[in-house]
Amino acid sequence: MNHTVQTFFTPASTNRPPNYEMLKEEHEVAELGVPHNPTPPTSTVIHIQSEASVPDHVIWSLFNTLFMNSCCLGFIAFAYSVKSRDRKMVGDLTGAQAYASTAKCLNIWALILGIIMTILLIIIPILMLQAYQ
Repeated sequence: MNHTVQTFFTPASTNRPPNYEMLKEEHEVAELGVPHNPTPPTSTVIHIQSEASVPDHVIWSLFNTLFMNSCCLGFIAFAYSVKSRDRKMVGDLTGAQAYASTAKCLNIWALILGIIMTILLIIIPILMLQAYQ
């Protein structure tokens, strides 16, 4: 058996009076002690997700405003979409949902009317050319 003897040089063995720093350090070591668990501490990560994602239809409204703005429905839908986004930023999800629903209906009507008008603008001139020939 191999026994190791460690000699600590305390103020009593050096024949010098202890100073304040040595006493303070010994007190801190005695107070803290040796760590009982050598494994590093673990951390917990909490992911907070919003309750519900309310679509605001801003891109769709902007598309309808720029390309298919029949009866200004695209512009009105864009205004409601911006209101929906503002309500969502404030935290009023019920108001945001109401504005988003209105914007969605207006976007659907603007899209339907825009497609019908585009088809009519293509078909009517073709029919007129065929009638004159």
